[in-house]
Amino acid sequence: MIRVGILSDTHLNAPLPLFATQARKVFQDCSVILHAGDLSDISVLDVFQDHELHAVHGNMCSFATQQQLPTDKVIKLGGYSIGLCHGAGGSRHTIEERMWDLFPTADCIVYGHTHIPVCHTFAKTLFVNPGSFTGTGRYGSPGTYAILSIDSNGISGSLHQLEEI
Repeated sequence: MIRVGILSDTHLNAPLPLFATQARKVFQDCSVILHAGDLSDISVLDVFQDHELHAVHGNMCSFATQQQLPTDKVIKLGGYSIGLCHGAGGSRHTIEERMWDLFPTADCIVYGHTHIPVCHTFAKTLFVNPGSFTGTGRYGSPGTYAILSIDSNGISGSLHQLEEI
């Protein structure tokens, strides 16, 4: 089995201790990490040095980070193709349509940008938005993330909420 940790919209300029602690805890059983953009600074990815890591930049990333990370990419894991993109650049109401157009043959599409966690299948394609890993919302709600599982039964995703600390 391959377990993939998925996060997005961390909006951090450095890997703060709380972020590092939370990320290590929730992704400890994951061999692969996908970051769907808006990490702000590429140093945030330092927390995942011991993992296979794939990341894209988002619209809120620093210029330097945008230069170092692609806008989108396709990852092959366990015989499945996973499209990864932040999703900025159009209406939030059409984000999944735009991702579908970008990755028409992907088995799974991972995106961010909206801060709204999503995990559903449409026409045999699994769509996953992990929401925002760092707490957001007017009432300081805890962050969210996703776990992707790939095994002999196929590919599946699940959404999770960080524990409040």
